[in-house]
Formats: sequence, C-alpha cells, structure tokens
Amino acid sequence: MNDRERQFEKMKSADGFIAALDQSGGSTPKALQIYGVPEGSWSGEVQMYDLVHQMRTRIITSPSFRGDRILAAILFENTMEREIEGRSTSDYLWNEKEIVPLLKVDKGLDEEWDGVRLMKPMPKLDELLDRAEGHGIFGTKMRSVISQASPSGIKAIAAQQFEIGRHIVSRGLVPILEPEVDIHCPDKRRAEELLEREIMQGLDALDDDEFVMLKLTIPDEDNLYRDAIEHPNTVRVVALSGGYSRDEANERLSRQHGMVASFSRALSEGLFASQSNEEFDATMDASIQSIFEASMT
Repeated sequence: MNDRERQFEKMKSADGFIAALDQSGGSTPKALQIYGVPEGSWSGEVQMYDLVHQMRTRIITSPSFRGDRILAAILFENTMEREIEGRSTSDYLWNEKEIVPLLKVDKGLDEEWDGVRLMKPMPKLDELLDRAEGHGIFGTKMRSVISQASPSGIKAIAAQQFEIGRHIVSRGLVPILEPEVDIHCPDKRRAEELLEREIMQGLDALDDDEFVMLKLTIPDEDNLYRDAIEHPNTVRVVALSGGYSRDEANERLSRQHGMVASFSRALSEGLFASQSNEEFDATMDASIQSIFEASMT
C-alpha cells in the first residue's frame, strides 16, 4: 500500500482518536493563556504564532504523542507551513509518529442567522488545497455551529457542509464535516435529532466513491449517530469536547459506541509552559490514555 492507502485504512479501522491542534485566529490567545503564556507575552501576530508553534511542537514531540493511540492530528494552516525538527509538520507527524496529518480549512464563522452560524466564504480554498496536497495532507476539517433547534437553519448548515465537503473530495482529500451543536443550545437533544436526519440524507446522496468523516458534539441521546457511523460512505465519526471538561467529555464519549474523540481543550487540559519535560510528558501521557480508553467503546 502507498502512504495514502495506509492513511485511509488507519483512519477507517485503527484504534485511537484525533488530536485537534488547530486553534487559530481569535482562539489562539486563549489557548496560550490556558497553557500559561499570558497575553502581553507577544507583540504582533507573528510572535504569537511562534509561541503557539512552540506549544504544539512540545505536544507533538512528546514521547507519549504517537500513532499507537492517536490516529491523526488536525493542524492550522500556519502550523502546516512550519517545521518540527527540520521537517515539515505533516511529514514529521506521518513519517516519525505514524499520525495522519489533517488541515483546518474554514475561515471562521458568519454572524448568527436562523439559530446557526454558517462558515464564512472560502474564496481561496482551492489554493489552500493545492498547498495541502503538496504537504502530504490526507484530509481537512471545517466547522460551523448550531445554537438553536431550527429546522431550516440546521438544513442550511448540513447543506453547506456537504456541498463544500464534496468539492474537497473531488480534490482527492477526505473532509471532516463539523456541524457543531453548541452544548448550551436550549433544546440540544432536538437540535441533534434534526441534525442526524440531515446528516443521513447528505450521506445517502454521496456517490459510492465519495468518503467523508464527521466531527459532532457528543449527543444527549446515546448512540444517536450509530447509523452515520455504519454508513458505507463514512470513514469515521469523531466527537468534539465542546467545552466539557476532559472527565465529562470522556464519560459521555464512553457511552457512544463506535465514536472516537477529536478533542482540543480536553486534550491539552493540565499542560503548562512552566512544567518540566518530565511533568509535561507524564500529564500528556495520562491525558492521551484517558481519551484513548474513552474512544475504545
């Protein structure tokens, strides 16, 4: 098998979870502050991204961060263009760690409309996909948000995700569609039921050779997304932590059979810039193991 076939097989059937390392834009300062780097420690965007790359490099190079428990890592565009130990980030992930490289491609969220926030336009998407292909990226991720149980809003969210997702498929990459249901949605269970219906219609409309992944909020109704997990066009269904603590996210995820984690904040919880390498690696190892075990149901 070539690299791409091996990556597809790993994403489809191997044990493990996806590490989400794709904080960008407005979320980067908060990620650094949680890590113990206070705002004001950098002047300008370039220095800020230097600091966040140092944080991500420390995570990725940790001995505990390896492909026997981690399927893939989602990168921000800026991280994809940087190097780790003299190699491109995606090359290091796959050839050193056996972790599949993925790329966040959305440009953020539009203002709320009809209870949802659609993705902003992506006029340079094809240019970004060209660069992703050059870096050996396997797939992509793009996020939109559902705030209310609005049938028409949720239909629009799903339609946008599948439309752009199919375009990404046509470019030879496997997209992660991420229509997140806000955990504070007043009728979260109803919103998830509406979303599940739209997802199944979207999956059923795909051609036999069109494959996607899904990244979804852990549902209130256990195993709500079982049909999506078992759909022949689905490579993987993964869960976002959505603001839950790692313990709560793990507990909720452990009840979802066939769904694995794709955590960001919950993965890096407890990691601090001030930790020694031994403390950092021990915390990282415990975090990875707990998320791995929750993903094994």
